[in-house]
Amino acid sequence: MKFGEQLRTSVIREYQWYYIDYDGLKAQLKTDTSPSTDGGKGKRVEWTTENEEEFITTLYLELEKVHTKQRVKANEIGRRIAASEREVTEVVARLDNQGPVTAEGHSDAPTEEEFMLLEEDLSDIIADVHDLAKFVQLNYTGFQKIIKKHDKQTGWHLKPAFATQLKAKPFFTDNYDADIVKLSKLYDIVRTRGNPVKGDSAAGGSQASFIRNTTKYWVHPDNITELKLIILKHLPVLVFNAGKEFDKEDSAITSIYYDNPESWDLYEGRLKKTEGAEAIRLRWYGGMATETIFVERKTHREDWTGEKSVKARFAMKEKNVNAYMKGELLPPAIFEKARKDGKKPEKVIAEDERLAKEIQYSVLKKGYVPVCRSFYNRTAFQLPADARVRISLDTELTMVREDNMDGRKRSGNNWRRMDIGIDWPFSQLPSEDVERFPYAVLEVKLQTQSGQEPPGWVRELISSHLVEAVPKFSKFIHGTATLFPTRINLLPFWMPQMDVDIRKPVTHHFGIRRPGQSANSSTSDDDQDDESDDEDGHEFGHASQDSTVRDDNSEETVRHMLEARNVLEQQDLRRRAQMSTGNTLDDEEQIANRPLTDAYVIYESDDEDGPNDLEEARRVGGWPYYSSLLRHEARAVRDNTAKFVKKLVARPDISMDNAIQNRLGQTVTERMFKAPKGKKIHVPVRVEPKVYFAAERTFLGWLEFSIYIGTIAVTLLNFDAKLNSMSFVAAGAFTLVAVASLLYSVAIYLYRAQAIRERKAVQYHDSWGPSVLCGCVFIAILLNGWFELKERRIV
Repeated sequence: MKFGEQLRTSVIREYQWYYIDYDGLKAQLKTDTSPSTDGGKGKRVEWTTENEEEFITTLYLELEKVHTKQRVKANEIGRRIAASEREVTEVVARLDNQGPVTAEGHSDAPTEEEFMLLEEDLSDIIADVHDLAKFVQLNYTGFQKIIKKHDKQTGWHLKPAFATQLKAKPFFTDNYDADIVKLSKLYDIVRTRGNPVKGDSAAGGSQASFIRNTTKYWVHPDNITELKLIILKHLPVLVFNAGKEFDKEDSAITSIYYDNPESWDLYEGRLKKTEGAEAIRLRWYGGMATETIFVERKTHREDWTGEKSVKARFAMKEKNVNAYMKGELLPPAIFEKARKDGKKPEKVIAEDERLAKEIQYSVLKKGYVPVCRSFYNRTAFQLPADARVRISLDTELTMVREDNMDGRKRSGNNWRRMDIGIDWPFSQLPSEDVERFPYAVLEVKLQTQSGQEPPGWVRELISSHLVEAVPKFSKFIHGTATLFPTRINLLPFWMPQMDVDIRKPVTHHFGIRRPGQSANSSTSDDDQDDESDDEDGHEFGHASQDSTVRDDNSEETVRHMLEARNVLEQQDLRRRAQMSTGNTLDDEEQIANRPLTDAYVIYESDDEDGPNDLEEARRVGGWPYYSSLLRHEARAVRDNTAKFVKKLVARPDISMDNAIQNRLGQTVTERMFKAPKGKKIHVPVRVEPKVYFAAERTFLGWLEFSIYIGTIAVTLLNFDAKLNSMSFVAAGAFTLVAVASLLYSVAIYLYRAQAIRERKAVQYHDSWGPSVLCGCVFIAILLNGWFELKERRIV
């Protein structure tokens, strides 16, 4: 369906009078059509200055309406969270200070009913946050589309000027992370009835190495807030410093990746997943002023080795990083103070020192230098001190070049460039130095050595429409492949999918529900865009993300605000006049209150003629009606044909790691893509020692049957008492078949062995060879029987 129709069917009842008037704005863009002298379709009247002023006035009033509602609701949610926080604190205090039960059976301890009411209240706030995020996202998409339609139809460029207005009213910039952290803490206290799980808030941050099985997913920006709210109902947000008020800087994570820019050993090793492939990076948490830098090495291990892939790291001061990476500071000096303090066991210090020596040797020996930086804000969900299930969501993912190649000094002699920090989206960088990833990355990490299956809600989450599985996705691989297009010729398999919209239809109900809501209803429908344009995600530029800009006191702004207030009052009066005195809902309320269905239609482009245009042409009549009808029917035939062709060419995809796939119940789909000119797409292939043995056994099997056929030929030739031409021809034919079978088996074996060594995704099964071989053996048996019967004069 079109965006206008999607907007109408996605209305949330509370916000139904505050959405952008998309249909009204679109109607303003349609000027009258002048009549044609020859009876054909007339030309539209030219867009005038008066039309532009009227459209801008209406557009700014709509922006004021949406912005006002968003700010009012956001403030209301903030007050409700504060009130709930006071109530939870009071209940927990009573729980901690409860006295003995009196003779009458009275106690100051909170009851189960109080906890249930608190949980319902928090669930209702969570649903409000979800609805507000959907409201904001849908209106922002509406403004994007109406501005794009305006510039296209009128030829007047309004986009830059409107971007300035959005800076003054940035209703779409709130990500609600601070609210989510507070809600997570309160909900965890209430859900556990005042006894949340205690433990190390770092939850593994102090561990030198740990083993996990990780699966990765892409999340569209429209679904990020909803996904966070769903997860926090099951796992609390992991806060590293619980005694400090949440700051956006707390979630920032930055990593500097190293590689040899001549051979790209680390890139290709991680891409091909060869045994022992390494990734070396320097990571810090927070802003650029952080003094602690973690030096990490990730090592890939094949399953057949009996070992697991592991990440090992040690910490050092930022002031020592340059000397360490250049070999001027040796590892024993780094850990000298730790040995004197005696806070860590000697065994742990020795392991860290050995790791430091190995990383330093690799960097100096193989010429590794900084090549790529990754930045993102991470929201982690995990029970403290319990790493069996850990879910992290990385948003605002950005990759930045750190090299000094192509004659530009980015980091210079330093280990990292200093012209950027955590000031996403890094607008000061040139486009060739930065890659802004369009999706968030969800990682589901399980410690499978404990032998426990993942919870059911995790299975339901990863099979929902909110995520898109991308096994083996790597920030380092993606950043290197995109930032060095002239130097990297082997691309990861997900690169061609970057231009494909990952949003999916709702296959089953999974989302935020209010307390007491039925299982087949939700707070709102899901929203999707009707045009997959590359610039849609950043329609008004990165500068519009700055939410610190506020309204000025100019006379023009005040006038718009007064007009917006009058419009809101008039709309409210119309709403009250239209509503009946009873409980009957009007048409729009019925649409807003309608439950979700399993069917979901992704709406089409608004640029196409719709039913309204056809009806308008019907009223005009004549050739305009027949031409519109012809276009309408042609589009219907085209769409139906396209759907039929897609069903015919649909193919199953390669799957992710079998163990993880079976445990999570996740299936992955694949599309066929063609690599860009001069590039190759690497498809991950699982290679174990038993694969070589299987190829060898297959070759030996072919060799055995070749010998059998050759034996039959020799028997026919040498053991016939009366050799005739018929038996001689049969023996010669089977000798040729035996030799051809032997040569075929050798060629197949060499081809497969080479493909296995190079980890190529080729067709390893043989569709025709076994059938032909069995047919030859069957013919040999028939001929042998026929010769025997003829010899005995039976035939």
